[in-house]
Amino acid sequence: MTRILIAEDDLEIAYLERDYLEMQGYQVDVLHDGGLVESQLQKEDYQLLILDVMLPNKTGYDICRDVRDQVDFPILMVTSKQETMDVVRGLGLGADDYISKPFDPMELVARVKAHLSRYQRFHKPVNKEELTVGNLTIYLENWKVEKDGKEIKLPNREFELLVYLAKHPNRVFSKEHLFEAIWGYDYVGDSATVTVHVNRLRDKLGADLIETVWGAGYRLTV
Repeated sequence: MTRILIAEDDLEIAYLERDYLEMQGYQVDVLHDGGLVESQLQKEDYQLLILDVMLPNKTGYDICRDVRDQVDFPILMVTSKQETMDVVRGLGLGADDYISKPFDPMELVARVKAHLSRYQRFHKPVNKEELTVGNLTIYLENWKVEKDGKEIKLPNREFELLVYLAKHPNRVFSKEHLFEAIWGYDYVGDSATVTVHVNRLRDKLGADLIETVWGAGYRLTV
């Protein structure tokens, strides 16, 4: 059974999220203290984390930053803040999606289903194909990336973006094209999300991996 962890200090919202997700057949655990999230993630095998930004003892931002390189499953951040910089900050720390309060519980369920579907699809062995880009080896079968033989953990969207660019080397794609290809039309956001994820890939895999073609977009040069 798919297991989800919710970290939310508003009891009414937390239990509403839990009830709707349990009605869809998911097993859900709830925490109200940000300081307990990391230890809980080590105790159980989760497939998705719903993370409120404003938690006691440790904020959602700090939790996302600290656990993102340890887990590869989707992280959805929930907050009452709606400013653009809050969204960019959450995505920059590795969150896969962002939803603002108040929200329709069925929208949350739809987001959860979409992210779990992507996660499970990428973790299901379909072939043994590998992509090699310079000193990088991308293993499509088990969603693994190695740089100079050392594994580099990438969350969902970063891996999908890297694979898409690696499958089309030396080709320039606009931010809008990449956003539609990786995030899809139904994602609540804009093409600025692409820039955030490109920068994260550069930080992890090398600043010269993805080239910015001014006025046109990005390309992975081989």
